[in-house]
Amino acid sequence: MTSIIPDITKRTSIGAQRNPASEEAILTAAAEILSEGGLSAFSIEAVARRAKAGKPTIYRWWPSKAALLLDVYHRQKGETFYPDTGSTRGDLIAFLETLLGFWTKSGGEVFRSIIAEAQSDPAALEALRDYAVTRCRASGIILERGVARGEIQADLDIPLVMELFSSFCWQRLLTGRLDASREQLSHLVDAVLTGFATQNRHAQ
Repeated sequence: MTSIIPDITKRTSIGAQRNPASEEAILTAAAEILSEGGLSAFSIEAVARRAKAGKPTIYRWWPSKAALLLDVYHRQKGETFYPDTGSTRGDLIAFLETLLGFWTKSGGEVFRSIIAEAQSDPAALEALRDYAVTRCRASGIILERGVARGEIQADLDIPLVMELFSSFCWQRLLTGRLDASREQLSHLVDAVLTGFATQNRHAQ
């Protein structure tokens, strides 16, 4: 059985309400520029020219290049799937494999650029922070299913723990090590689920 969770991470409109036709034209133009020329060719000016839209309109709806890139990234990623394998362990391994796999095939370069933009642009940082928070909440369905099965303790801070797993993926992305093996991912998941302190941890 596969659980399909709607992608709730898309930023809400800033300023005037977006015109659906103009929004589609802008996002399509942005995706085409990325596909044809890569990140080096991507700019608000280039998107505005291709979409025949004004730069003020784009900046009203996407306050930074990174915010626009995030929406393009969402479209590339498509609907978010959190497979239900029947166990929390299996679900977490599948989650890690799927995310690292997507970044390896297509989305990694774009997401690295978004992170890089966020280091010097406050608007980009806000967009990335919003994305990170909502993504950890959405992926929390994995651990919520574990609570329902009786596999996970009910008082767990689920978004915080999912941030731990996401942080592993982000670090791998930023250091160019997306080729984590299933054995490594299984080891990571087992360490978090079972703990890795000895039984004498409370002795002191």
